[in-house]
Amino acid sequence: MLEVPVYVITGFLESGKTTFIREVLDSPDFADGEKTLLLLCEEGEEEYDEEAYSRHNIEIEHVEKEEDLTASYMEKMQKKHRPERVFVEFNGTWDSAAFCNGDWAKRWVLAQVITLVDGSTFEVYLQNMRQMMSNIFMYTELVIFNRCTPDQDLQKFRRTVKAVNAQAVCSFEDAQGEVIDIGKAQPPFDLSQDPIEISDEDFGLWYLDAMDNKDRYDGKNVHFKGKVMIPRKFPPNSFIPGRNCMTCCVNDIRFMGFICHSKYTDKLKQKQWLDVTAQVRYEFVPEYEGEGPVLYAKHLKSTEPPAEDTVQFN
Repeated sequence: MLEVPVYVITGFLESGKTTFIREVLDSPDFADGEKTLLLLCEEGEEEYDEEAYSRHNIEIEHVEKEEDLTASYMEKMQKKHRPERVFVEFNGTWDSAAFCNGDWAKRWVLAQVITLVDGSTFEVYLQNMRQMMSNIFMYTELVIFNRCTPDQDLQKFRRTVKAVNAQAVCSFEDAQGEVIDIGKAQPPFDLSQDPIEISDEDFGLWYLDAMDNKDRYDGKNVHFKGKVMIPRKFPPNSFIPGRNCMTCCVNDIRFMGFICHSKYTDKLKQKQWLDVTAQVRYEFVPEYEGEGPVLYAKHLKSTEPPAEDTVQFN
């Protein structure tokens, strides 16, 4: 039995979801006559020509309420339309986590989540709906910031996403849809040092930078202060030195750090503060679900906690 890929396009009202989906459906890669079902979970200013799409084997169904988007509803849509692929224009105010992790039709499989963000209103939404916006970023693979201007702090936009979902890719476009290349962010610490000194307040920025820039850190030594966490069923001689990081608000604080190998792990205590000097190597790690920074301890020393336990990413 063939699986039916589901593409979820989410974002707040007027973020450009409809325009994006129309461009995708009209592109040569998708305008191939393959039976497509589009589930619309909100009505914006932009509309679809449903009759024209129907002639091209694209059927549209409207979902009025969040509680209607159930596994039984999806199964009903599968039997009614027998689609070979599904697009969902998801309502950004609905619970994307519950939807992505919930029960679906038997053959439906999540293929990709893409989030559209209006760059001109992003900071306003961030100030007033930060938790809701963070929930949207949690499961996305690609965030497209549109209607941006080069004078905006687009690196800050990117850090906001990466703090919630380090694997997400961010893209930036201006009002005409032209891509804005923001380049690589320059970290606030000296990469030419040996070891690279990571201050207490810069740990969050280093964490994000190390996740994305293998060329900057692979084989280099770093020095920082971290709190010990030794998860259950963790590989022997391994622990995580990290920090509590506030990803969006005081209600969403997570412990973040990289796996560190040391033959002295059995002498460490949970939540002990360490002064860490380690070499960074990039390796495939199951816990990362891919390649990522792995630390090899050169020197560990017990130390006092920093003045502020929690760090931020901006």
